[in-house]
Amino acid sequence: MNRRNTLHLLGAAALLLAGAAPASAQTPAPIRVGEINSYTGLPAFTVPYRNGWQLAVEEVNAAGGLLGGRKLEVISRDDAGKPDDAVRIAGELLSNEKVDLLTGTYFSNVGLAVADFAARNKVPFVAGEPLTDAMTWAKGNRYTWRLRPSTYMQAAMLVEEAAKLPAKRWATVAPNYEYGQSAVNWFKQLLKAKRPDVEFVAEQWPAQGKLEAGPTVQALAASNPDAIFNVTFGADLAKFVREGDNRGLFEKRTVVSVLTGEPEYLEPMKDEAPQGWIVTGYPWAQIETPDHKAFLDAYRKRFNDTPRLGSVVGYAMMKAVAAAIAKAGSTEPEKVVDALAGLTLPSPFGQITFRAVDHQATMGAFVGKTGVKDGKPTMVDWRYADGAAYLPPDDVVRTLRPAE
Repeated sequence: MNRRNTLHLLGAAALLLAGAAPASAQTPAPIRVGEINSYTGLPAFTVPYRNGWQLAVEEVNAAGGLLGGRKLEVISRDDAGKPDDAVRIAGELLSNEKVDLLTGTYFSNVGLAVADFAARNKVPFVAGEPLTDAMTWAKGNRYTWRLRPSTYMQAAMLVEEAAKLPAKRWATVAPNYEYGQSAVNWFKQLLKAKRPDVEFVAEQWPAQGKLEAGPTVQALAASNPDAIFNVTFGADLAKFVREGDNRGLFEKRTVVSVLTGEPEYLEPMKDEAPQGWIVTGYPWAQIETPDHKAFLDAYRKRFNDTPRLGSVVGYAMMKAVAAAIAKAGSTEPEKVVDALAGLTLPSPFGQITFRAVDHQATMGAFVGKTGVKDGKPTMVDWRYADGAAYLPPDDVVRTLRPAE
């Protein structure tokens, strides 16, 4: 046998051995997560939110991944705040990118559209942010789960404080879409149940992102309320606060407000931020629990920045995805959905559970007042309201949610 033939035989043997290498020696395929959110529509929330889920993915992968070493891989897309775009993107993620499940969304109408897609295509969907109760109750389905406390839950938390006020005449202002409508509906119902003597004398429904502050404030003032329930957020909130201050709307009136204590909305207002409003929010610098301190340290080290509420939502959402897959021992959709039922995991706010009865997580919210600390707007006199304490019992939920 000459040298040339010997080299050919050795090469052929090497190819055969490579082909016979066991699958365990190869890098296992990643677990692909399709993530959809309104990055261009609301960067104040969604950029910190993206940081949060990126941190969670990095932690999961650094710990060895899932299911025998499979890494989490997120394919993220921007829905521009449009339900039709979100549904189209969800289809592309499922068919072209071969994702194993869907996560994300911010606006309630977008979240509901993706939830409907998830039900029709039988793919798990873990919604981080959309707050409308329709997602887990009236339009709930087997495949959709929600992390954050809903409009019902946050309204119930705020009503506890509102019912203590002497105010009898109330006005409301909220964005005219699913989230705002749901928040106002539940606040009115729950407050009247505790205080039958109250009346609602005015409602303002600006289009989301297009609030005309002058006419809105003027209409609210004309109704002469004792107190105001506010649901606006982002740029609309800043305009409402500025114009309300200029026209004296908040003088000798209490304002009860959803989300206003969240740093992504409160901190940018700086010295124009309202003081004394009763709010839900996130006093990140004041929370001393071990779970939160560990998250805060890791977030600051990774991004050289302080967290916002969106950071917590993104982080806990992706940790929930990882915990569900680990519990299921599979990425098979039906097994993941079954694993989400009753899933319990730690979060920066403490232990949370995804309730089997309505697919709502028991994550809570911080309730307090807006104020100033160390020269910066923040929450003061706050408490943590455990979400589990602000949900109706199972028998009531079953009347609100369609049978599966």
